[in-house]
Amino acid sequence: MNNKLLFGTAGIPISTLVYSTINGVETVRSLGLDCMELEFVRGVNISSDKAPLIKSVAEKNNVILTSHCPYFINLNALEEQKVFASIKRILDSANITRLCGGVSTVFHAGYYLKMEKSVVYNNIKKRVGEIVEALKQDENNVWIRPETTGKKSQFAGLKTLLSLSSEFDRVMPCIDFAHMHARTGGLNNSFEEFSSMLSLVEDFFGKTGLKNMHIHISGINYSSKGERNHLVLQDSDFNYVELLKALKNFGACGVVICESPNIEVDAKLLQTTYQSL
Repeated sequence: MNNKLLFGTAGIPISTLVYSTINGVETVRSLGLDCMELEFVRGVNISSDKAPLIKSVAEKNNVILTSHCPYFINLNALEEQKVFASIKRILDSANITRLCGGVSTVFHAGYYLKMEKSVVYNNIKKRVGEIVEALKQDENNVWIRPETTGKKSQFAGLKTLLSLSSEFDRVMPCIDFAHMHARTGGLNNSFEEFSSMLSLVEDFFGKTGLKNMHIHISGINYSSKGERNHLVLQDSDFNYVELLKALKNFGACGVVICESPNIEVDAKLLQTTYQSL
C-alpha cells in the first residue's frame, strides 16, 4: 500500500466548510493528514459519475482513500435474500472505491446468531469466496477488509479474521484496536498485548502483512458484553500511546483511520504522537 504509516479520518472532516467528499479530501490535505475513509455506512452515496472527480482530487492532493461498507451486512444471515444483499453491498462499495482510486474497503462480516463458531466461519468463508471471485472477474484489485468487531456476538476477533483472510488473495483484516479492547472487556490495552496482536499478523502474513495494514483507532466505551460507543481518545481508557509504540516497533505501514467523534482532532493527535516517538 505504502511504505509508512498514514493517518486520516473516518469520513469528511468536521471542519470542512462546505460538506462534500471532494472538499473533505482537500481539508484532509490542509490539515496535514494523509488519508480519508469514505463512509458508506448507510448506503453507497457516491455515484459512478462523481467517483472519477474524487479520484482526481485525491491524486492531486496525495490523499489515500479507503471506504467503509454499509452497516447492513450479515454474511451469516439465515435468509438467502439478506446474504445476497450483503454481498451486493460489499461489491458495490468495492466498485465505487476502485472508481475513486481507493485501495481497500472495510466491512463488518456478520453475526454468530448463537450458532456453532465453525459453522459461522464456513458460512462466511463461502460468501467471502464468492465476493473475491466476483472482484477477480471484474479485475477489481481493491483489498476487502473484514473488520475486528467490538462485541463477542459479532464475527470476529483478530485470529479468526487472520485465518479467514489467509485463505484468499486480496483479503486482510481491518484491525480496529479499540474494538479488540472492548471485545475483551478491557484487555488488549498494553504494549505487550498490542505487540502480541502484531506478532499474530506476522505469523499469518509475514513482514508483508505488517506493511499492508488497515487500522481503526478511537476512544471507546464498553461493558462486559463489549462495545457501547466510540469516545474521544482522551475521554477513554484506551492506551493509544502504547499502541503507536508497538506499531512503530514492528515497522507497520498502511493507513490509520481515526473513528473518534472528533475525527480530525484525534487523527492529528495520533499522527503527532506517532511522529514524536
